Parts: sequence; structure tokens; C-alpha cells
Amino acid sequence: MLKEKELSYLNGFAGLLFIVLIGGAGGYLISLQSTVPLIAGIIACAIALVLLTGLTIVQPNQAHVLTFFGRYLGVIRKSGFYLSVPFSTRKAVSLRVRNFNSAKLKVNDVNGNPIEIATVVVFSVVDSAAALFEVDEYETFVEIQSETALRHVASKYAYDQPDGTGFSLRANTEEIALELTEELQKRLEIAGVKVIESRLTHLAYSTEIASAMLQRQQAEAIIAAREKIVDGAVTMVQMAIERLQSDNVVELDDERKAAMINNLLVAVVADRSAQPVINTSSLY
Repeated sequence: MLKEKELSYLNGFAGLLFIVLIGGAGGYLISLQSTVPLIAGIIACAIALVLLTGLTIVQPNQAHVLTFFGRYLGVIRKSGFYLSVPFSTRKAVSLRVRNFNSAKLKVNDVNGNPIEIATVVVFSVVDSAAALFEVDEYETFVEIQSETALRHVASKYAYDQPDGTGFSLRANTEEIALELTEELQKRLEIAGVKVIESRLTHLAYSTEIASAMLQRQQAEAIIAAREKIVDGAVTMVQMAIERLQSDNVVELDDERKAAMINNLLVAVVADRSAQPVINTSSLY
């Protein structure tokens, strides 16, 4: 695996001045129209032309990877104007931080439920030589590997855990994002890419089961609410009976106590307001 290495270079302005001096001296020698000075002038001009091919400008947050007739020479990362190896091929690689937004993927979670999921990946190139020479197109490589890693991570967990136990894609977004980042870093290390962050941008049940899952969630919410209402109603009835008995307001036998419990539970648990019924006779 190729690793990035710094290439030796000269200041471009000093190099340009040297080229101008050599070219000017060569032109002067050629103008003398003498055999020896003519040859020296031609050589000087040829050297100046060769050195001109080594001038390069590196923009901020860019790296220039140099190859010389198929041989990897090194990288210039520092922005500026430089004189490097003549006749070398220079390819610019951006070192800026970039985003990749994946498309909405349809994946089956660990329970086999089809879900739609998407992610955003924040990355940057840290090894320009690996980015150019270890993979064909590192940007396409990042896109494909990001979607592959997202499918792999999403298939390991359930969309939701109704009982609240275990990991789920909906409830543990931070943990899922961290695992996805680690998975991507392993896959993209060969391309010289550093994954800064990855986050889920879309998570939902697939359209064919969305309505059924919504009904299930609504039913679970209703059951949970009913459980709390019943627990509260039982506590309230128990407190009411204990209060009546402790204050000697009324003597309640088992049958009257059961009737009162029934009436109080109906009044508290019912969805609608209780309609009182006035009893003008005794219970018996």
C-alpha cells in the first residue's frame, strides 16, 4: 500500500528568477552568432524550458501528487508556488472536509421488517497517495462503502424495541452513529480517507408496512396508558375506602364495599364522565 511522503521542492519565485536568468543568458549567447557561444546558448535555453515544466501552484487545502514517467515521487501539501521535478505529472487532490448524503435505502432489520434508512457521512482525505493509487475513484469508493456499511449496521438491530430492552435503531441513534463511523473507517482506511462523523438522516418503516406498524404503536401506547390509569384508580379506591373506615363515616360490609369499589373504578377508568344514578331505596 502506497503511503504519502513529502517531496523536496524549491521556492517557485526563486526558481522562476533562475529560469529567467538562464534563458536571458542563453538568448544573449545565441545573439553573438559564434559557434561555441551558440551551442552554450541553445543548451541554456533548453534547460530553461525544461525547468519551466517543473513550476506548480498548490492551492490551500490541496495536495499535488507527483509521478515521473509512471513512478510515484511524492506529495506537495503546503500551499504556494514551487519548482519541483520537471516533466512530472501532477494531480491535485482536495483535502477539504466534504459531505456525502446517501440515498434512502430499503433494508430489512434484524426482525425482517423492511425499513427505509439514509445517512450523511463527513469525511476528508488524509493520504492523497492512497486516495489516488489504491482505489480507482476514491469519491465513488466512499459512496459505495458508505451504503454497504449502512446496510450492514442496520440489519444488525431492530427498528424499535417495544419493551425498551436492547439496542434499536430508533432509540439508540448515538450508539448506532458511533458504530457506523467505526465501520466506515475500517472500510475507507485503504483509500486514505478519514471519517469525521456519520449520522442517520432518515429512518422509517417502509411504505408497505408503515400503516400496520403505526397501528401497533398506537395499540401499545393505549395499553401503556390504560395500565397507568388502572394503577391510579386502584390506589384511589383503596385510599377512599381506608379514609371512610378510619373516620367512621360509614360501616361497609363486604357486599357494600364491593359495590363501592365497582362504582369508583367505573367512574375513574371510564373514558366518558360518569352518569350518577340516585338510589332511593336500600341496597338490599
